[in-house]
Amino acid sequence: MGFFALITLLGFAVDVYSFGAVEGLRFPVATAFAFTLASINGFTAYFYGDRLVVRSLGARAPEFENLSHKKFHNIVTEMALASGLPMPKLFVIPDPAPNAFATGRNPERATVAVTQGLLNVMTREELQAVVAHEMGHIKNLDIRTMTVVAVLVGTVAILSDWAIRTWKYGGVMGRRGKGKGGRGGNAVVLIIIVLLVAISPILSRIIAMAVSRSREYQADTSSAEFTRNPAALASALEKMAASTSMVRTAHRGTAHLFISDPLKRRLDNKEGRIADLFSTHPPIEKRIERLRKMAYIWEKTGKDLESPHG
Repeated sequence: MGFFALITLLGFAVDVYSFGAVEGLRFPVATAFAFTLASINGFTAYFYGDRLVVRSLGARAPEFENLSHKKFHNIVTEMALASGLPMPKLFVIPDPAPNAFATGRNPERATVAVTQGLLNVMTREELQAVVAHEMGHIKNLDIRTMTVVAVLVGTVAILSDWAIRTWKYGGVMGRRGKGKGGRGGNAVVLIIIVLLVAISPILSRIIAMAVSRSREYQADTSSAEFTRNPAALASALEKMAASTSMVRTAHRGTAHLFISDPLKRRLDNKEGRIADLFSTHPPIEKRIERLRKMAYIWEKTGKDLESPHG
């Protein structure tokens, strides 16, 4: 609802600035366009968002003559059985940075994708743990929110750019206006447009945080439950943290989908209110520490990882 309100307000501000004061408005072209685009993108995000995400990241279907791709397929089959989930679609991103993500509308229409770099550097146990983490996102239905958010954030970026162009060039219509419809009477509306354009990237990031950092912790726990090996995921995260390579096809709209930040931003390794609000992942060191503690408790007590108190 907040997303649609933001888009509609942006379109309305453009209408007022371009055509004149509210009482002089003709058919609200920009408002109708913004709302229509938001509606189409919302529908597309829900039903086809996973395909758009996979395509935008340059992911490809596995090549079964490739031994690393075959191993990936076998491990996902194992983890689908361990988690009690249907077999997801599989994709490989031809990128050397080790990373992975899951997307989809529901467990029956889920996708798990990994980079070639992940397949190259991970042991079988580590790869199994990463896949189990993504299966945890699928089981917890995080993928639905994350996929829709990825597309909607892109819509906000498109409309922000559109508003900037209107501000720069659309004022010609304002100059042709008369009386109250003149551009001078719309200074307040112009300020609104400027503010919306300025804060839209920030609002987009906040929207992307709809999937909270705790979801990553929960997916880590799910990985440990499915594999009974939290140390393997800790080791895999250490390798990801040690890599300085970014996933070249990743962008801000899809960063929150990955198991670790594909853009290697410093904010994701910090704590505090600012980091909690704007970072896409918990600090990877904290995740590793938490998994190491889980492994230690498992080794010492031999008890189930699930606590009756959560």
